[in-house]
Amino acid sequence: MTNNRKTHRWTAALGAAAVAALAVPAIAYTQDSAEPAAATGIDWHACTDGDFKNMQCGSIRVPVDWSRPDGAGLTLSLVRRPADDQAHRQGTLLLNDGAGGSSIEQLRLAMHVGMPKFAGDMTQKFDLVAVDPRGVGHSTPIRCGEALNPAGITHFPQDQAAFDALVAHNRAFAEDCRRRNGELVAHVDLTSTARDFEAVRSALGEQQVNWYGIHYSTLLGRTYAKLFPNRLRSMVFDTALDDTGAPLDRITQEAAAAETAFDRFAAWCGTSKDCALQGKDVVAEYDALVARADREPIPTGSAAHEPLTGEDIREATQDFLTLSGLSWPELAKAVVKAQGGDAGDFTHDPDDTLDEVQVQVPACLDGANPVHTFEELARLQKDLARVSPHLGGAVRSYRAVAGCLGWPLPAAPVKAGDQVQGAPPALIVQSTRQALAPFRAGAAMAGQLPGSVVLGREGDDYSMFLLSRCVQEATNRYLTTLALPAAGTVCKD
Repeated sequence: MTNNRKTHRWTAALGAAAVAALAVPAIAYTQDSAEPAAATGIDWHACTDGDFKNMQCGSIRVPVDWSRPDGAGLTLSLVRRPADDQAHRQGTLLLNDGAGGSSIEQLRLAMHVGMPKFAGDMTQKFDLVAVDPRGVGHSTPIRCGEALNPAGITHFPQDQAAFDALVAHNRAFAEDCRRRNGELVAHVDLTSTARDFEAVRSALGEQQVNWYGIHYSTLLGRTYAKLFPNRLRSMVFDTALDDTGAPLDRITQEAAAAETAFDRFAAWCGTSKDCALQGKDVVAEYDALVARADREPIPTGSAAHEPLTGEDIREATQDFLTLSGLSWPELAKAVVKAQGGDAGDFTHDPDDTLDEVQVQVPACLDGANPVHTFEELARLQKDLARVSPHLGGAVRSYRAVAGCLGWPLPAAPVKAGDQVQGAPPALIVQSTRQALAPFRAGAAMAGQLPGSVVLGREGDDYSMFLLSRCVQEATNRYLTTLALPAAGTVCKD
């Protein structure tokens, strides 16, 4: 593997000016509690970023380690879009991502695709507050000097020596991160991040908040609900993840979901005029490209990135499969461009709100690694090859496992599966087909939040509020009235 995958900074992603944030007074804490005892408020000011015109920017200080509230602190950055109809305002909707994703940049992308024109009551009656989680984006970020995927290191070792090299690299990478970021590296887990959001709620002066989370943030929302159930009025989860089963089974299920998404992409691509590979055997073209890159890595057209191996291309593919109308055509173009000798399109994630380092570090804290030896990893690879013959199981959860081997810091996983008492029922919007999570993951999340309903959406996409009028209407009905759709409802648009 090479150090080809771009380290995605929000600055490079959209060429945006930095969101200016004024420091605010620290939250006061009691000596015997990790919860905010009182909040001094956030000193909001007008955003200077043109994409956030008429919005407010701010920052808040929270402790790095919530068990030591008087210790080192970090800054969380926020952007608030006030409700358009202040006379009928119904509260604050927290927008959040997690695991390396910038909520502020998600808001920027939503504005670029036309929000608030399509958002309805969400933007009419709710203040939207995007909070970048600790370690991510505009908040105090984790930055590391070691390459995440250096040349000569593979996530798919074929012998003990390659496995040992991977473990040694991961350990060195973690130690470098710790030297550069201090104790923050050990405290970007779900529980610490959830406590940050409680501090934000308190500083906003809201008795209850509404939660909107995508993908990994569904786990963050569930964690917040366990810790602070009475502080939530509503929860909307887009593309829920399931962390209730055996870790190795979850990896295999994700790999199978991504593989079937790839098959659907290939079927679409072979006949669609929007596909650069139209009329060709797309699977054969892709497999041949991967094999070629494994024999001789393909240049990226940039001195900043080493040539790409087939493994690099497979690892980049899953995130191209998440939005059929947007990223499927881009995947086809990337393949054609790489066939011509420039694999540069595979060096960046189509979701420019993500930073790979900031994805990897929390992954090593939020789940105990189920793999410890080369023999165990080899068995997992064999299982993944069976369900994922083209992508080879090169999905996010597998990369997390491989990237955390040798990680020197202990994990701090949240216990999953138990019912959360006292929290409101959630609206869980789940695609019937998705490369990141199987449809049944929605039911697994709903089972932990009594009264919750899974709203299916026929298709391959996530961020479904941006795409489906049916989802928009159901979401706004729930946010304004707390009425959930009937169980089994599936949006067809």
